[in-house]
Amino acid sequence: MLEAYLNILVIFLLMFVGYVLSYRQWFSNHTADVFSKLVLNLALPFNMFLTITSRFSKEEFLNLFQGMIIPILSMLLTMVVSIGYRRIFHVKEGRKGIFTTIFTCSNTIFIGLPINLAIFGEKAVPYVLLYYIINTTIFWTVGVYFIALDDPRIKEATITFHPLTVLKKIFSPALLGFLIGLGWMLLNMKIPEFLADFGTYLANLTTPLSMFIIGIIIYFHGIKNLKLNKDIIGVLLGRYVFSPLIVWGLGQWISVPTLMLQVFIIQAAMPVQNSIPILARSYHADEGFAASSLGYSVLLYLLYIPFLLKLIYMV
Repeated sequence: MLEAYLNILVIFLLMFVGYVLSYRQWFSNHTADVFSKLVLNLALPFNMFLTITSRFSKEEFLNLFQGMIIPILSMLLTMVVSIGYRRIFHVKEGRKGIFTTIFTCSNTIFIGLPINLAIFGEKAVPYVLLYYIINTTIFWTVGVYFIALDDPRIKEATITFHPLTVLKKIFSPALLGFLIGLGWMLLNMKIPEFLADFGTYLANLTTPLSMFIIGIIIYFHGIKNLKLNKDIIGVLLGRYVFSPLIVWGLGQWISVPTLMLQVFIIQAAMPVQNSIPILARSYHADEGFAASSLGYSVLLYLLYIPFLLKLIYMV
């Protein structure tokens, strides 16, 4: 467990580098946008393509999708818990929808992928993507709909929720990289050496750039501007207690490979999505609450990791 924690510490040191370089004015908000595009449109698709083509057989792939039921059920159950929680503890108007979304959906790529790589290595990537597909689908459909309901101009907010936008988010370059890799694998095609080398260089950018992005976001939102309140405590309970425990509970009666369940637990216990403050601003929801939830969930994660590692090693 100590080795896994030290590997994660290295990942968070990269985030700290992103924060410090933002402070030194090497990075700007625009830099985070550029890095995000590089990760999502180049590095991550090649990562997915190379992983599925080099590490999986047809039989292993079919077994992979048998476990999809756990992330689907766990996220729906977590969403129900979030709605009950916000009613019992009277979550403030204007943030109820965003509360449910960030209580339910996690940061599966920018933090989830590097953390899983640090703990399990490349063999975890397909399971990371499987959870990512479900998480992204729910986030950009039901999740964004809940956020839109926080807009005082509900009718206008609902009209701007377009299915084509949702489809573009779900069928992201990362997922397309996975699908192309899947077709390549099923056809038993050999990857040209130059393409494998080129893709490996790009794929290796995924972890450092992802953590730089988080560091930049935290700096420009401002640590001193983070405000802790009972609703943010509820978000942290959702992210770090309810969500992983629901996944663990489902894994006790739905039989899946041990590594798959461990990855799902890690993915369920990730910080808040880094696009949340932007969406909050777009839908006139509580942007300060969104930014503070993101900031606290990231900053507390390093302290939370030892408890999470104990949980996954109990699986």
